Amino acid sequence: MNAIKSLIGGLAVTVALTSTAFAAGVDVNATTTGLALRGYDPVAYFTLGEPTPGDFQITSTYADATYRFVSEEHKAKFDANPEAYAPQYGGYCAFGTAMGFKFDGDPEVWKIVDGELFLNLSSGVQARWEEDISGFIDTADVKWGEIEFKDPAELQN
Repeated sequence: MNAIKSLIGGLAVTVALTSTAFAAGVDVNATTTGLALRGYDPVAYFTLGEPTPGDFQITSTYADATYRFVSEEHKAKFDANPEAYAPQYGGYCAFGTAMGFKFDGDPEVWKIVDGELFLNLSSGVQARWEEDISGFIDTADVKWGEIEFKDPAELQN
C-alpha cells in the first residue's frame, strides 16, 4: 500500500511540474495560468525590499510569463529593463538549478545578490544555498545553460 501511495505522489509531482512547464515554456517558472512569481511584483523586491503581491490589473508579459505590479511606476521600470528585475533561472530554485534540477522557487524565499533576484524552494534550502552563494551561483549559471529549455520532469530521470 505504501508503495502505491509513493508512486501516486511521485506521479502527482511529475504532472504538476510538467503542466507548469507547458503553460509558460520550460524556461520560466510560472503557474499553469502563465503567472510568474505567483503574482508577486518583481520590482518590489528591489524598491520595497520585500515580496509584495502585485495588482491583477497592472501586468506585463516577459518570456511568455505574466508579471504583476503594485503600481504603474513599477510596471514602467520592469518594461524598460525586464532582465534587471526578473528572477534568475526563470524563477526556479537557485539551489536546485545548481544541482541540475528545476524546482519551483518560492517568492517568499528570496535574496538579491549583486543586483539579481534569486528564489529558493524553501527556507531550509536557502540556508544550504547561503553556505556558498557565489559557488552555487557559478555552478547554477553553467547548469542553467544545460537545463533552461528542458521540462522539469525530464530532469528527474
